[in-house]
Amino acid sequence: RLAGTETCNAALPPLRPAARAMPTQYVRFSGAADLRMRLVCATLSGRALRVDDIRAKDQNPGLRDYEASLLRLLDKLTNGMAVEINESGTALKYKPGVVVGGRRVSHDCGGGRAVGYFLEPVLLVSLFAKKPLDLTLTGITNDEADVSVDTFRTVTLPMLKRQFGLEEGLSLQIARRGAPPNAGGEIALKLPILKELKTIDWTDEGLVKRVRGVAFTLRLSPQTGNRLVDAARGVLNKFLPDVYIFTDHHAGDGREGGKGAARGKKSSPGFGLSLVAETTTGCLLGADAASGAGRAAWEEGLSAFGDAAGGEEDENENGTEARFALGGEGAGGGKRRRREPATPEDLGASTTEALMAEVQRGGVCDSAHQPLVLLMMAIGPEQLSKVRLGRLTPRAVKTLRVIKAFFGVTFNIQPEPDSGTVFLSTVGAGIRNISRRAT
Repeated sequence: RLAGTETCNAALPPLRPAARAMPTQYVRFSGAADLRMRLVCATLSGRALRVDDIRAKDQNPGLRDYEASLLRLLDKLTNGMAVEINESGTALKYKPGVVVGGRRVSHDCGGGRAVGYFLEPVLLVSLFAKKPLDLTLTGITNDEADVSVDTFRTVTLPMLKRQFGLEEGLSLQIARRGAPPNAGGEIALKLPILKELKTIDWTDEGLVKRVRGVAFTLRLSPQTGNRLVDAARGVLNKFLPDVYIFTDHHAGDGREGGKGAARGKKSSPGFGLSLVAETTTGCLLGADAASGAGRAAWEEGLSAFGDAAGGEEDENENGTEARFALGGEGAGGGKRRRREPATPEDLGASTTEALMAEVQRGGVCDSAHQPLVLLMMAIGPEQLSKVRLGRLTPRAVKTLRVIKAFFGVTFNIQPEPDSGTVFLSTVGAGIRNISRRAT
């Protein structure tokens, strides 16, 4: 043997077994309620999500088609996303990827939920993408359950521009309108990217100075839009002189060359109204409503939808609030019965009453946008942000819990009994867009 061999062998470190991969740490939830906000927070925080018992006790358990469609849309916007769903669809494992954005991205939302159901997750996630987003969504643009594209265009986007620093490259265009059940609508959304959000001190709600709105009709007489306008103005002009509501008439298939006709399926008739109240401090409060298929068909003289008002709708995740708009999902497990078909006069009056209820509630934004504002504050810089909201909705309370689970951010809540509003303040988690180029 060579000299020094024993010494060299003694100096070698002992062999160790190969290190095992660390198990994935999931943020766990149970039930289908608030699934959209959970997916958004998981994507922004980069933490894995696990949801169990998704409608486990329902006659039709598991994820719905529109929820699977939302997962497919997130897959198109990200790179490296991983999803595992069990055979019954009652358990979901979601590992987020890197948000890339991009141009010429298209997605068919189907007929289960309106386009508004998909807009909020896309908006929150794409602001922290690698590239600006140019997205085309097809499906239902106005229905009774989700926020309309008109409210998103006239309330949500201007709010982001004024309060959260989004200035250029933010737009939404409505190419075609679509009503349930045949859909056929199309919108084009353009979103810029941000390095980080800015802090807000948004506590002055001001007084309402004017009201604007849009009344649309699809495959119906243009006179239906005028009836909506007259009904809304009949209530609003008792309080405000500055009221102007536009009419937007769409003839439907054939005359506009819609895709529904090319597929051998006509677009469904429909009508609806979207109202926006602007205050002296620039706050925007919105309310919208749309007709069901039964009433719209009756207005057109059809009988195919004559029984659309009866029976029960499929279960959605909002069991406590039938109308949730942008705020989306509620407690889950509830059934929502379809309402009787409303005339244009009834729809116009009820939409106006909903807008006045939002004004009476108080706050710098309407109840539908409370979850959006709270999440934008939570992911903002590590500085103090303050906001004044009306009475918190159940959806907003659930959003606060989801925010705490993913980001560890809590809010200081101080109610004001005199006005019925609530002051909320927090220090953000400091989420930054690490995918954006430095130059």
